[in-house]
Amino acid sequence: MKITIRRGVKKDLPLVLKLIKELADYEKSLDEVTITLQDLENDGFGDRPYYQFLIAEDEKKIIGLSFYFIRYSTWKGKILHLEDFVITEEYRNKGVGSLLFKKTVAICKKLNLNAMTWQVLDWNEPAINFYKKHKADFETWLHGMLTKEQIQKMNHSEKK
Repeated sequence: MKITIRRGVKKDLPLVLKLIKELADYEKSLDEVTITLQDLENDGFGDRPYYQFLIAEDEKKIIGLSFYFIRYSTWKGKILHLEDFVITEEYRNKGVGSLLFKKTVAICKKLNLNAMTWQVLDWNEPAINFYKKHKADFETWLHGMLTKEQIQKMNHSEKK
């Protein structure tokens, strides 16, 4: 096994989408993934990229993904938000996740960011234990969300 971690590039996107779907399937939410390859290309490689990603490889085979963006907190300032973090099943528990996670943390240091955040499902014990192993704290905050459809309905009802 020869693991390398590198910045993701446009040609990686088909496999990135596959990893995103693999994670969503594991999280029992595959039907929630509506993003397309074209969306990923437009949103990550256009005039204003909305995300970046790191790739873990074994001999040029993509085996892991750290998908993130920079956000702003009114309390903390600049923060890296780790949107997706996945290692293919056959490479789990072999140190690949730790290498990829540490490279993601190194980006925080390089950019002088004030924190790194992510979400993990409360039943995903392997992920929770992984993050705890890396000294992560878990907050008591709940995260809310409105879907595109809910936003459209809300805006529509305000016009009346």
